Amino acid sequence: MTSHTLSLGLLFIGALSLVHCDQYYGHVRVWGISATNLNGDILSQPDPYVKVWCGPAFGGMTSLLKNQANPTWPGEFNFLDIIHKSVLKLEVWDDDNGPDDRLGTCTTTIRKGTNIETCHLKKGILYYTYSYEKSSYDQDD
Repeated sequence: MTSHTLSLGLLFIGALSLVHCDQYYGHVRVWGISATNLNGDILSQPDPYVKVWCGPAFGGMTSLLKNQANPTWPGEFNFLDIIHKSVLKLEVWDDDNGPDDRLGTCTTTIRKGTNIETCHLKKGILYYTYSYEKSSYDQDD
């Protein structure tokens, strides 16, 4: 009975180490966010902003740009200790007097290196660049 329990315990530890082999952490940086042909309300240009997530972490929002169908947002978003193959999500919103309108959502599974993305929204196109680098304390592949 004891050897059976010991064997199961060793099998469980071995399985955990196999799962961990594919899991490493890194730094994600998102910048160069811009859009073209955003459509807001029928009578006015949109007042767009973008919300950014990486994995479970909410990175914040861009600034609100008034009357911009083709905005370019300044700044960048940084996420630390992000697990390999996490999902990067950007939502584009139009600020309104009532509830804000979501113009579209972009998602991508992060991959190593610097990546330039183009995403077709319900109402326009979003462009952004992100990079993903393994953490310095986890450099073995």
